[in-house]
Amino acid sequence: MSLCALGAHADEGMWTLYNLPTAIYQQMQQEGFQLPMEQLYQSDNAIKNNVINFSGYCSGVVVSTNGLVFTNHHCGFDAIRRHSTVEHDYMLNGFVAQSYEEELPNEDIFVSFMIEQKDVTDKIVPQLKGMSMNRQAEYVDSLENAWQKEIHQQDSTLRVEVKPFYEGNAYYMTTYRDFYDVRLVFTVPKSMGKYGGETDNWMWPRQTCDYSVFRIYADPKTNGPAKYSKDNVPYHPNSWAPVSLQGYKPGDFAMIMGYPGSTSRYLSSYGIQERRDAINTTMVQARGVKQEIMWRRMLSSEAIRIQYESKYAHSSNYWKNSIGMNKCIDSIGLIQQKRQFENKIRQWQDSTGYLKGKLDFDKLAKLYQQRFQSVRALYYWNETWGRECDQLTVRAKRVHSGIAVQGPENKKNKQFVTFDDNSKEWDQETDRELLAAMMKNYRLHVDQKYHIDVFKTIDRDFKGDYRAYVDYVYDKSMLMKNGKKLYINKKFDKDPGVIYGQDLIELRAILRADLLAIADSIEQQEQWLCAAKLRMEQDLPNYSDANFTMRMTYGQVGEYLLGGKPSGYYTTARSLWEKMQKADKNVEYYAEPIMHELLSSNDFGPYGDKETGTMQLCFLSNNDITGGNSGSPIFNGKGELLGLAFDGNWDSLSSDIFFDRQLARTINVDVRYMLFMMDRWGHADRLIKEINAK
Repeated sequence: MSLCALGAHADEGMWTLYNLPTAIYQQMQQEGFQLPMEQLYQSDNAIKNNVINFSGYCSGVVVSTNGLVFTNHHCGFDAIRRHSTVEHDYMLNGFVAQSYEEELPNEDIFVSFMIEQKDVTDKIVPQLKGMSMNRQAEYVDSLENAWQKEIHQQDSTLRVEVKPFYEGNAYYMTTYRDFYDVRLVFTVPKSMGKYGGETDNWMWPRQTCDYSVFRIYADPKTNGPAKYSKDNVPYHPNSWAPVSLQGYKPGDFAMIMGYPGSTSRYLSSYGIQERRDAINTTMVQARGVKQEIMWRRMLSSEAIRIQYESKYAHSSNYWKNSIGMNKCIDSIGLIQQKRQFENKIRQWQDSTGYLKGKLDFDKLAKLYQQRFQSVRALYYWNETWGRECDQLTVRAKRVHSGIAVQGPENKKNKQFVTFDDNSKEWDQETDRELLAAMMKNYRLHVDQKYHIDVFKTIDRDFKGDYRAYVDYVYDKSMLMKNGKKLYINKKFDKDPGVIYGQDLIELRAILRADLLAIADSIEQQEQWLCAAKLRMEQDLPNYSDANFTMRMTYGQVGEYLLGGKPSGYYTTARSLWEKMQKADKNVEYYAEPIMHELLSSNDFGPYGDKETGTMQLCFLSNNDITGGNSGSPIFNGKGELLGLAFDGNWDSLSSDIFFDRQLARTINVDVRYMLFMMDRWGHADRLIKEINAK
């Protein structure tokens, strides 16, 4: 497929709602959307009012007058894990609250409702000329803070965010209302919520029942946001999404609203090459090492599995994503296609003079080449000491940046830092093995220019034995003595954990300095490239890259060609039961006996499809989504809930940088499957009644 036609397609685009182009709405109508345009964004009961940002990393939807929320199981996974113990393993066995009193509160979980969005480009962009990237960010932050104070005086429950759109060529301000008391209500067992595990992740067909249920609680006097209190009551929204049991057929209109996290569709060919070779390849290699250790240790103990399963799931998700993205980049020749499109922009630029003397493709190529090794080293640093890292590294970094110093302000030698006992969150042997292996892996793959001084210590004092060094630091450092005071005195700088942390912080600063030296130049060139594309295609509607603000994508329910054959557009209870029979060969296909019984039945009651006579589990649509859309509601043409988006197919993994409208599909869990599990497995009659599906 040529990239020369990069305008909008019916099944491509992550559209902001407040300024939705009329042409897009008219196309939606032609494809089956039946509501007036104001029902998307403007009216009091607009669909956008039912859609939430779930805790800053996922999406969700309100489905009842009592603030009940559907999101994905993997979005609620860490909250479920935190409530789980070996004795009461809700992650493994599921959870059903039979009353409001049994619903479980969660620290650090919140939901946000978007109130409004508006364009503030004219107030920002003219002021940014000549500023460095850091100075621009500081200026935008200062405006955001000023606008936050202004709106807070009008309504203390509101929050504003200012974000760049179209590669910084535009800025929008979004107003939110956040609720902080969000309680776990229902989750299926892990066997169903993560059915198929990594085997089926990013694959079709799927049978995963990927959903969990939470409830928003509010101040009993105001029905507004409030911190957790036993006196809070269920939130009563002005509107909620009606749930449909009517199903769908091929070609039916399908609309998804949610919070896609990040895409780079305007990225240059040189940026895509960097993504493939310096970022994705690094993540695949490093996470492969990390995940092998986690998996082996998780199999050795149920307690360790509970501690590390969420970390493993997060790591493996983007590990597989990076593998698939690189495969797609190469299989469709994306870099070469992008270069051809850039040549078209060059020719247009020569004929019009637009941004002449500014946008320079040869300069852009040299800049990316100049920073390749630094980017690669940064991502190895992130994978070794940044994401899902060991507890020593967490504490070693914190002691140099961010942890509160205690003790008298006027007596520095009496000041100290200390760490609470969080040993339930991690396992010492697993952590030690991970750190030793990841340090060795970093050293093997990163240029010596970006090594830490600790490597010399390992060679000199531990004869190159990384595990011996790690054991020494874990055993000797005061950082690892829970509740003990590490005083900020002469001994502080001699503590091996403090020395190790200082090395990491200093290396991070070196990497940051090297990248910042040319980051502004690359950012400016990419911004001009986007501006040129928008000007060249000014007669076409163009959407901005995702940036975790609310977006709408529309398309149709339907299959695609998989290996030259029709993929089918839904899976059935029978297909899941058949997979369960293969559990002896693949543990990720295991399910409890009750699931075998439920899914082999021919009696699905109101949850069976009237046309096919079976219960449909997951279905395909050609909507345009990415990470952050997990838990996003998928609606029919009447604005009724059909299910939740939870994954993409293998051929969609290049979608962050290029949407292949022929092959990319969204995988959705059918709301009838969700309610069936809630009813027949969970016996959650009160929830079924509350949702009142039609």
